[in-house]
Formats: sequence, C-alpha cells, structure tokens
Amino acid sequence: MTAIERPLPRPELETEELLVNMGPQHPSTHGVLRLVIRTDGEMVRETWPHIGYLHRCFEKIAQEVTFPQVVPYTDRLDYLASMNNAHSYCMAVERLAGIKIPPRAEYLRVIFSELNRIASHLLAFGTYALDLGAFTPFLYGFRERELLLDIFEKVSGGRLLYHYPRIGGVARDITPEIAKDIEQFIRIFPQKWAEYNTLLSYNKIFIERTANVGVILPQTAIRYGLTGPCLRGSGVAYDIRKAHPYSVYDKVDFQIAVGQGEKGTVGDCWDRYWVRMVEMMESLKIVDQCLKGLPEGPVQAKVARVLRLPDGEAYTRAENPRGELGFYIVSDKKRTNAVRCRVRAPSFCNLSVTHEVAKDCLVADVVAIVGSIDIVLGEVDR
Repeated sequence: MTAIERPLPRPELETEELLVNMGPQHPSTHGVLRLVIRTDGEMVRETWPHIGYLHRCFEKIAQEVTFPQVVPYTDRLDYLASMNNAHSYCMAVERLAGIKIPPRAEYLRVIFSELNRIASHLLAFGTYALDLGAFTPFLYGFRERELLLDIFEKVSGGRLLYHYPRIGGVARDITPEIAKDIEQFIRIFPQKWAEYNTLLSYNKIFIERTANVGVILPQTAIRYGLTGPCLRGSGVAYDIRKAHPYSVYDKVDFQIAVGQGEKGTVGDCWDRYWVRMVEMMESLKIVDQCLKGLPEGPVQAKVARVLRLPDGEAYTRAENPRGELGFYIVSDKKRTNAVRCRVRAPSFCNLSVTHEVAKDCLVADVVAIVGSIDIVLGEVDR
C-alpha cells in the first residue's frame, strides 16, 4: 500500500488592509458625507471623515446681502432645525443694533425652537433605527413629526424652511387654532414617547448594537469641542439654555439630560441616543410653560427698513438640537451688510471626533457611531 502522503504545511494566512470609501452613496452617512475607512477584514483600524460636496458658501453670501436677507439662508444650514438657526442669527443682529424684542415674540421664539427640537430629535430617532436595521421606528417617529410640521406650516407656510423668526421678533402671531394644535400635541406626545421606548430604546438587539460602542470619554468630548447631546451623552451637564440663558429660558423649569451609562459605559452610542429621547420630553415641558405664560402684546419691534448696524462685533450662541450654534458678526455703520460673518456649526465640530472614536471596531459599528453623532451636512459644509 502506498503511504498516505501528508499535505505540506501551509504558510500563515496574511491579511491585506484596504482603504474603502463609505459614502457619499451609503445611506447611513446621512447626506453627502464621505468616510474613508482603513479596514483589516471586518475590523476598521481608522476612519477619516471628508465633509462632503454641498459647498453652501453661507458665510460668503451673508457678507453680500443685507442683514434681513440673511435670515432665510440660515434655514438652510441645519435644515432640520430652521427655527433654531434663525433665532440665533437674529439675536446677533439685535445685540449689535440694540433692538429690544417684545416679550410675546420671545415666548413664541422659544415655543417654536423647542417644537423644532422635538421634530429634529424625532427624525434622529427614526433614522438611527433605520441605520441599524429597524424600519418601524422610522414610521412611528414621522407620525408625530407630521403633527409638528402641520403646526409649522400654519404659522409660516413652510414644512421644512420656515423664515419665521425675524430681526425684531417673529413673522406673525399664532392664532387660537395653532395654540389649540400645540396643546393637543402636548397632551398626546407623552404616550407616544413611551411607545418609542417600548419599540426601540429597550430593545435587546438595539442595546447590543449601541451599548459600549463608540465610547466618548468626557475629557475627549471637551477636547474636541463637542456640544449638545454628544457632550451631554458623555456625562457633562452643559446646556447653553442653563449656562448662558437667552430669550426666556431663565423663566422656565427644565432638567439637563445627561448620559448615565444605564445600558453600558457612560458616553456610548446608547447614551447619546437616550439624551435626545429625554430632551424631547424636557422640550415639551418648556413649550407647555411658555404657552401657559404667553403674554399679550406685539410680536415685532420697530426695525428700520434699511438696517445699518453701528460699528462693532457680536457673537451669540444658542442651544440647537445638535449643539452650540454660534454666529459671529462684524458690522460697519456705513454698510447694510456684514463685514464678516462666521458660523460655529455644531455638526462640524461634533463630526471631528469620528477619527478618534471610529477605530479598532467593526464596520457595522461605524454606522452606529456616525448615526449617534447625528450630523446634518448642510451646516458641516456650510
């Protein structure tokens, strides 16, 4: 008999690293974001974010048109938080011009900024579930978001870009019908919010995909200039509405939502998600208080038709759904437009931490990490 020949020993298997473009076509990149990932099989060793191809040129446009003409352009930065964007910009112009806002207008600004925060977080809730393979929460989130868009449409005429806050106040007052719609939303939303948690927040598969994934330590969050839910998700209780109150935020009672590490390590993807969920209920409390305490009076201050600001500079900040949105304006009393306009966009700053966090993880974890940061490319590539 012929002896059975033993196979020759095989050399060790060698892996080869690849550079892969994840986006801008990939649906989980939330727009035209391009991620260049260095992969070793299923493991991601490094991730480099490239900000995209929108090239909005907002800052250059803001230096070419008059101060009131800039307001509609602010809607197109974070187009999921148009009310908040215009609110922040108008405060910068009003500070330079010394314009005093009527109390009723201030209350209305806060009401619609907080309703817009809820609408934005509902979209974040739905799209995050979609990124991780769950389709039903997306439909549930849009169910209540449509109610808010109906309210925005009644007060402004738009369902995405509103141009409602104006320099000196707001475009128009609310009607009894709009006030009734807001009251109805306040009544029904807590029950719907509980449904979201049953559906997704406490879902075992969702927790496995997000807990202990993409952990951002508090010192890392501060070092990278993170704000909003990305910072508070790491356990840092910093909210501009509390730290530097503006409008009527010093007259309302609400709590700062922070990550507690309930399902894993403090600062993971689940914590950032949960902060947004809690913030929706806190925003609802603010809206309820402002609606009950809404004073009578005008909603627009007297503003010159041709607005020229005195020489100077101003920086105002506001707590947007994604963090600190700041506008820096330099004015010249001879001009009807800004000498310089600079935007501090929260999505841009928050995205910068991607390279630090999305490494030595699975490819599927990159999707969870980027989704938990919740960016809008309109203000990233502004």
